[in-house]
Amino acid sequence: MIQYQNSDFTVFQSLLYKTTSTVIQTKDCIIVVDPNLLPFEVEAIREHVDNIKNDRPIYILFTHSDWDHVIGYGAFQDATVIASSTFAQKENKEDIVKQMKKFDDQYYLDRQHPILYPSVDIVVNEEGQFLNIGDTFLTFYQAEGHTNDGIYAIIEPLGIWLAGDYLSDIEFPFIYESSSQYEATLHKTDSILKSHLIDYLIPGHGHITDIVEEIKFRKMVALTYIKELREAIQKGRDSQNLLEGYNYLSELQICHEQNIELIKKEMNHNKQKIVNQMNLD
Repeated sequence: MIQYQNSDFTVFQSLLYKTTSTVIQTKDCIIVVDPNLLPFEVEAIREHVDNIKNDRPIYILFTHSDWDHVIGYGAFQDATVIASSTFAQKENKEDIVKQMKKFDDQYYLDRQHPILYPSVDIVVNEEGQFLNIGDTFLTFYQAEGHTNDGIYAIIEPLGIWLAGDYLSDIEFPFIYESSSQYEATLHKTDSILKSHLIDYLIPGHGHITDIVEEIKFRKMVALTYIKELREAIQKGRDSQNLLEGYNYLSELQICHEQNIELIKKEMNHNKQKIVNQMNLD
């Protein structure tokens, strides 16, 4: 399961969707990020945490509420939970629990721990919100667009950027909430790199990178996809060329078509707003 490991943190990678879970250790605490996905994988992450924690407190950070990122929460009920205010106030919590249970039922999976929606202890509700745990410093940024409850987290002094479902090297943008918000989240890349000394970027799916130019490249590729998809829809052109270079196309094709439908709805909504404004004038 281990994609990357050094003395400060371990990046676990699930067999499914190349979903990452990160365990960070400082002298002050253990921080577990999005523990997932299969039962034996969650147990391996929990065992690793138990082996290294000693008397340090455990914090669990959720980058957003997609079912595949929160499914391991039941194994960490002793942890202090950090997530966004929108995550904490989610109205469809039961729907997310049902998605997790449906997944386990579909594949006849048994877990040692219950499937639960996380109860949030530390709520992130401000851009640039700051949390210090001894000499461990966390800075949070709103990361909306993929979902409406995402956050970026920067862990210092280790220079770790936890990006959730953004800046992946294996996925184009999966836009569930808003294409303009997704672009705004991507545009935070340069300011974050200027404000923090980033040594590692860890996406929710795909591979860690320690190269700043690679981070900027991933931002550019994602922004280009959204821009060119919007243009293709406006001009009635086929957009299959935007999937060139990606693997796992039968699955990614579904996500691409969902992006098309969402952006079409956004365009129609914007047109209607213009018409309504013209009528008012």
